[in-house]
Parts: sequence; structure tokens; C-alpha cells
Amino acid sequence: MDVAEHRRGLERSNHTAFIHDNQLCVWGGYQVFAGEDFLLPSNEIWLCDLDSGMWERREISGDVVPELTGFCGSYVNGTLYIFAGCDSVGYTNDMFSVDLTEETLTWRKVTDTKGSMPSPRNKHSCWVHKDRLIYFGGYGCKTVGEVQNASSSSFVVEEMSWTTIGNTLFRCWGWNNEVNVFDTHISTWSAPETRGPAPSPRGCHASSLLGNKGYVSGGLDTVSLEIFCLDLLTWTWTQFDCSPSWTPLGRSMHTMMPTSDHTLLVFGGLGTYGNVLSDAWQFNAPKREWTELKHSHKDKPRLCHTACRGKDQDVVVFGGSSDFSILMDSVAVLRSPNQHHCSDVLIFQTQPYPLSRLCEDFIGRNAELLGKLLDWLPSRLKSKVDKRRAFFNKLVTTD
Repeated sequence: MDVAEHRRGLERSNHTAFIHDNQLCVWGGYQVFAGEDFLLPSNEIWLCDLDSGMWERREISGDVVPELTGFCGSYVNGTLYIFAGCDSVGYTNDMFSVDLTEETLTWRKVTDTKGSMPSPRNKHSCWVHKDRLIYFGGYGCKTVGEVQNASSSSFVVEEMSWTTIGNTLFRCWGWNNEVNVFDTHISTWSAPETRGPAPSPRGCHASSLLGNKGYVSGGLDTVSLEIFCLDLLTWTWTQFDCSPSWTPLGRSMHTMMPTSDHTLLVFGGLGTYGNVLSDAWQFNAPKREWTELKHSHKDKPRLCHTACRGKDQDVVVFGGSSDFSILMDSVAVLRSPNQHHCSDVLIFQTQPYPLSRLCEDFIGRNAELLGKLLDWLPSRLKSKVDKRRAFFNKLVTTD
């Protein structure tokens, strides 16, 4: 695979990503090819060494996940879980897992679970807390009976159909604000009863975890960005009231990631006026304050990207789309499939680096100044410096 083919293989949106042992792991998503959406293979995962910037592709066999859109990927204790989304048939609530610590990677469909599974959905999110997968929101389908049994504020019906689910004649589509918990130790689903002012039903939002609290932002067509948190010990919702003059624009398809034990970083997304955003904001939870951050990626707007917490509190952004076109006719609003998908890795520095990293990066950028002196370094340190040299050389050749 040449460099161009390699980059095309990495370009994607609506994927999942996480960091393990300073490797960025990327799975799924889609590209646009010849004007059509093209779902990427589900029997592979891409790994990027964040020290060297080098990518590796690994195959996954077994009960291979159907090609999906709008799924939710979560990583816990070495295992990647994929839940729900849309396949070629429609909305699903299936779950698959792969243990990434194994030498041979194998997909396994998660069956024989206890409790009531959530209804089929996509565009939802997940908090990983105490080895539990806690899902929030999304868009999906329910039977009429399920809608009637649900709280009037937990599911907003958008449309109905006479198609069947089993022996049930009706099916309803809509947005929800449900909280569903999957315990990975005992393979059990539950739906805790929450209290407090819950977010309205939504999807395409961002979520993140600070301590024992799960945060939700965006996903609605609002002028300013809403933010809520759910206490995952008491199941109590809190809405944060912030000064409108210091609140980010409303958005969806953005990311939110912790940068400390009390701050969150929001980046990019689709603004309420249809523009792709490149701004970054930090939310201080105890102070309930937003601060716009200066950064070096203002020329790289993103939506449908991923963000992960890296070493030294870096936020690592990968992939997504840099543009998004909307077509309107007399009947519907449609997305124009001419998106430019990205394969670059953006690093947001959120705090001063330790001296060791500053030295490694300086040597990596200026290795030619030291010449053969680098050969005298201890093997472990030389290996790390060589990776940084490769990273900065790659950065120069791709700019």
C-alpha cells in the first residue's frame, strides 16, 4: 500500500477511537467515494503509535460486526464494545466485543445477557464508569406499546410506520433521553430511575466523564451550548446555567474530553447555522465557566471526529469531516455527499509538558544537529528518540 492509498484507508468520519498504551486505536466509520457513502470494513482496526506517528492495520475475525453507521464504541479493560447503530436492515440493538489484548483478534457477539436491552438506536453516547457502559440518548425505533409505557418526556416520536416488529403492527421512530446501563462483569442490562432536570431527548451530542459524573453537551438546534451532568452514584441530573455572553455556540457532531479532574474540552462540530466549527472551549465544572482556548488548528474545522485523552493531558483528535453540505428541496433536507474526510491527527496541548518530553521533542526535531552522538544513548532512550525523529520527519513530509 503506497502513502496515498494508506491515507485514503485512514480517512473516515463517525468512527470510534481510544488510546491504549500510547497507541491510538481506530475502528469503523465511513468515507464518501464517487458521491456515495462507503462504510469501512468492520474486520480491521488501525493502530497509531503516537510517539512515531506510524500506523499499523490488524485484522479481526470471528462473528464480524455488520457494517454500521451511528454505532457507539466503548473501551474498557482491554476490550472494545460496539453497541447498536444502523446496519443494512435498519436500526439494531446488538452488541459485539473484541479483546484487544489477545494475539489473534476475534469478534464475539454478546448474547445471554440479563435484564431488558435498550431499544434499537443510533447517534447515542456512552460513559465508561466502574466497568459499566452507561448509554445515553440517541435516535431509534420502538413499538407503540413501548412508547405508551415510556415516560412522556423520555421519547419524542418523530414519525410512525405500519411495518412490523415481530407480531406488532406499529413502529415509531424518535429521539430519547434514556439512561441504560450494561455491567460488563455480569452481562446485565438495567435502566436506573433518574431524578432532576434531564436533558431533552437528543442525539449527535457529546458526552464525557469527570469522576463519578457524566456530562452531556449539544445535540440540539440551540443558540448556545447546553451542558448537563448526571451523578452516576445517585442518578441525579443537574443543568448548568452559564452566562450567555461566555457560552459556546450550540452545536452537534462535536467532541468533549476531560483535560483535568474538573475541566472539559469541547472542539468543533456542526453549528446551528450549518457551519463546520473549529473553535475549542474549556468548561470548568466547579466554577460553571466557559473559556475559549487559543490553539493551532483554527484552520482545520471538524465534525464527526473523535477525541481521546493522551499522555501529559493531551487531547488527541482524529479523522472527521472538514466540510458538510446541505441540500434543500420542497420535500426534504438532505446531506450532499461531497464531504472531505480527514486522516490527520491533531494534538491539543492543555498543560506545560514535562522536561523529559520537551527534550525528546527537541532532539526529534533537530536530530541532524547531534549526528552520531545519538548512537551513544541508552537503547531504551534511543528507541524513544528514534520514534520522535520519525514523527517529526513524517510531519514535515505531509505538511
